[in-house]
This record gives sequence, C-alpha cells and structure tokens, in this order.
Amino acid sequence: MSLCLEARKLACERDGRWLFEGLDLSIRSGEILRIEGSNGSGKTTLLKLLSGQLSDYQGELFWNGAPLGKVREQFLANLLYLGHSPGIKAGLTPLENLAWYQALGGERGSEAQRLVALEQVGLGGFEDVPAGQLSAGQQRRVALARLTLTRRALWVLDEPFTAIDRQGVAALEAQLAAHASAGGCVLVTTHHTLSASSAVRSIQLG
Repeated sequence: MSLCLEARKLACERDGRWLFEGLDLSIRSGEILRIEGSNGSGKTTLLKLLSGQLSDYQGELFWNGAPLGKVREQFLANLLYLGHSPGIKAGLTPLENLAWYQALGGERGSEAQRLVALEQVGLGGFEDVPAGQLSAGQQRRVALARLTLTRRALWVLDEPFTAIDRQGVAALEAQLAAHASAGGCVLVTTHHTLSASSAVRSIQLG
C-alpha cells in the first residue's frame, strides 16, 4: 500500500491560540481518514493546510515521500477539494457550474458526461435551472457531482454530508467506499458517523 499524503509535526496558530501542535498523520491508498473535533477545533483549517491552500503553519508535508513544495504540481493534479460551502455560482446552471469547474482544472469533459454526473446525484431534470433557485441540498449535490466527473486520487472533503437527505447520504457513503476500494484516498471532516469499514480511520482534534 503506497503512501499518499503525510504530515509531520504540524502546528497552526490562530488569534493567539494553537489549534493543534505536533500533529502527525498519514493517509495511504485505499483509506478514508476522518477528522473529528468540536466546532472551532481546527478541522477546516487542517484540511486547507493539507490541501496546500495555507502556508502559515509549522511542520512538514510530503506527497508520495517527497516534500510537498517540490512536487506541488503533481500533488494538485491528483487533488479534488470540496469545501464546507458548495462553492457554486448561483447565476449558473448545474451544467454550467460543472463545465466551469472542469475548465478551471484544465479538463475538456463533454456535456453528456456532465449530465450523467448530475443524474447520479439525483439532479436529472434540474440541469438547466439556475443554481440560485435550488435548495441547499440540491446545491450541495451539484458540488458532489464533481466526485463523479473529476478523476483525482485524493479527495479532501469538508462536511460533504451537510444538507443532503438520507438517500443522498447512503449514496455518498457508497461513493467514498468505492473510491477507497479503487485505490484512492479520502480525507473528510463530518459530524456524520460513517458506516463501519476497515478502510476508515479517525483522528481527534481538540
């Protein structure tokens, strides 16, 4: 099992308070790593740090054994990050939002692929509705469609189960498990208890 992402002695301070210090973690191919902790414990900050979005921290990050700073382009080419908010544009339709994200990632996917991705998250028939007219759960599903559409080895997901119904939760759990089973990595924060699986590990902040 090859090592994907490793952090050594991470420490991060905000407003004169240490969110975490001396934190070691690693996530390997085939694993789901759940970050637990109360609100304000630093879960979102940790995910942003591990996905290369923040630079004000202490410690070291490694991707496949190499310092992250030296292989940043390779790392980003394997990363799919979904933040706490859906991150979609209200004035665009679901189809247009997905096309926009693909263009940002340098991908040329087809409309047919985007339609399939929306169908798989239960948004068939909503592809041409402005995202601002969708419910919070439907907006979340537009973002989650990227998991089907964008093929990346490392998924970093901040509260992906927010605002989705029971059927959506079950489908997302199955998708995370399938990604790990196929050799991918999932780094996730959630208050939702994931179904028992030998592939799931947890670390506690705070």
